[in-house]
Amino acid sequence: MNETGKWLIVIGGLIVLIGLLWPWLGKIPWGRLPGDIVIERENARFYFPITTMIIISVVISVIVAIFRR
Repeated sequence: MNETGKWLIVIGGLIVLIGLLWPWLGKIPWGRLPGDIVIERENARFYFPITTMIIISVVISVIVAIFRR
């Protein structure tokens, strides 16, 4: 099997795992961390999750580094 096929299987497995864990993952305060920007007006809401994006980026980078070895 080529590398693309292996990566598609891994990504599919991760999606299934996240789907199974979703009821518990929904309780984690993603997007409500200190540093996330939320501006609420009468008829509009602007949301920019800076801290959440940085944490997710670090986690994904660590996972990719582990799989590369």
